[in-house]
Amino acid sequence: MRNALIEGLTAMGLKVKPPKATFYIWAPVPKGFTSISFAKLLLDEAGIVATPGVGFGDAGEGYIRFALTKPVERIKEAVERMKKLQF
Repeated sequence: MRNALIEGLTAMGLKVKPPKATFYIWAPVPKGFTSISFAKLLLDEAGIVATPGVGFGDAGEGYIRFALTKPVERIKEAVERMKKLQF
């Protein structure tokens, strides 16, 4: 499950560090986006819910958090929807 998202995000050019023992993945937002604007794009254009990093404090700006709470098939589907976005 974790690898499906990490590999997908990496293929899209987002450098992600694999978490050691959590079901969250933090990823940097693409250039030109804030954490809120990228989360909005994902929700509005791909139907993907992710949490803007700024919601966790100023140090979270520039990152977005994905929760690995869905089956791997849904995560792979979300990755495919993200690949269709222009960012």
